[in-house]
Amino acid sequence: MANKLKAMVFAICSACSLFVATVSATDGQISFAEYLQGLQQEALQLGFTEDFVQQSLAGVTYHQKAVSADKNQPESRITLDTYLATRVPDWKVKQALALMTEHQDVLNKIAGQYGVQARFIVALWGNESNFGKITGNFPVLSALASLAYDGRREALFRKEFFAALTILQEDHISLDDFKGSWAGAMGQSQFMPTSFLAYAQDFDGDGKRDIWRNQADVFASIAQFLAKQGWQDELTWGRQVKVPADFDFAAAGLDQTKRRTLADWQTLGIRRYEGGDLPELKITASLIAPDGPNGRIYLVYENFHTLMKWNRSSYFGVTVGYLADRIKKGS
Repeated sequence: MANKLKAMVFAICSACSLFVATVSATDGQISFAEYLQGLQQEALQLGFTEDFVQQSLAGVTYHQKAVSADKNQPESRITLDTYLATRVPDWKVKQALALMTEHQDVLNKIAGQYGVQARFIVALWGNESNFGKITGNFPVLSALASLAYDGRREALFRKEFFAALTILQEDHISLDDFKGSWAGAMGQSQFMPTSFLAYAQDFDGDGKRDIWRNQADVFASIAQFLAKQGWQDELTWGRQVKVPADFDFAAAGLDQTKRRTLADWQTLGIRRYEGGDLPELKITASLIAPDGPNGRIYLVYENFHTLMKWNRSSYFGVTVGYLADRIKKGS
């Protein structure tokens, strides 16, 4: 009876601790150490063992740099031309082509198995981590706990924190090597922990989904995400186009209601950038003008919408497609 009562008291205190931590963190009423205690208690309630929780959270500290980075993301607007020149310089295209050749066998296997063209896998790899060279050096648990404690997006980062604990529990990476970006994005594919649990792949069958060091796992994980989000490997992503001088840009946008067939866009005067007719394919497309009527204009297909599920920035989607096109071109 005493043990049962003790367990009930523990559960009630844990719940109270969680409530206080969640409600008060944004008001500065509790310290980070107290907030971390709340995370520890919730981890136990979620089924993580006490030894595992204590070991995993022993080195978790408050990272002001992560919080500052979240609060001070750049707001200055650059043009798509500038963005493409920065993100897809010629040297990066050369690296992409060399790496396509180096990893050709495994990329071909993954492309065939998942139904995603190899050039898009490499383009995403290059955009996310510069082909694995820049993956972040923030301790993932500390970054996520700090961002949750900050409170602005607490529910999001708490969810990612417990997903990160699951990754550790499943032994895909050691605690010492569990590093990522300031926001908790991890490895060469820069997956958030929840995305890792949903899409990361153990392509070589070694028992670990290693997106930090194993290129085969990285490529397969990227391909799995795209495949699960509806990628169509018989199609490309889109193309740059020209519009008539009097074109009504109210028709532009990514909303489902604004998608039209290529024949419809042809009728509205849209042409390939070089001036020729649009392809005679029975597919729908969206018209986008990321920099407005005077900037680059694209017709984008369903695969572009899939890229937008990876990152909601149209600049990002165009950049991935642009690099993939240059890989296909070979220069």
